[in-house]
Amino acid sequence: MPVIGVLSLQGDFAEHVLMLDTLEVNSMEIRSQESLQNIDGLIIPGGESTSIMKLLELFDLKNSIISRAKNGMPIWGTCAGMIILSQNIIHNEYQNKIHKYEPLKLIDIDVTRNAFGRQIDSFEFDLDVDGLEDPYHSIFIRAPQVSRVGKNVEVLSSITNTQPVILKQDNILVSSFHPELTRDNRIHELFIQMFS
Repeated sequence: MPVIGVLSLQGDFAEHVLMLDTLEVNSMEIRSQESLQNIDGLIIPGGESTSIMKLLELFDLKNSIISRAKNGMPIWGTCAGMIILSQNIIHNEYQNKIHKYEPLKLIDIDVTRNAFGRQIDSFEFDLDVDGLEDPYHSIFIRAPQVSRVGKNVEVLSSITNTQPVILKQDNILVSSFHPELTRDNRIHELFIQMFS
């Protein structure tokens, strides 16, 4: 059974750990280079993407995560995690005025931050997901929107067939919603299947 790390610098990391517990998967909270070397896969949780990217640099974790990913370690980013793993981040006019951190560029997609709206515009949606028999009830909170999908990226689920919300490229999985905030652990199971 793999040991799955959950990046625990900011955001919904505790909820991911609890979800992994329901699947009886060994997990570890990741805050250092040393702990990063003791895992088989990594979840980058939802939260505030700019803060997480700043902390990745502050804790000197960015290059190590990129290196582990390029050596095949599975990584899953949810909401802010999707932004962090993307190739390019599309900023709005306000965001262009603040310091921008470079994403990890581990999946060939471009994303627009908070494109589904502000906190008040949060919504829930029943998704058809490749690999799942029944619809998955998803929660979107200040979610990023995918504006470009690279040719080697697989779309596993979309809203109304036009807006991709779960995507996969090799050992990288991303979702624009918060599966850790539901009681349904099937997306976590999909990630675990990437280890076999």
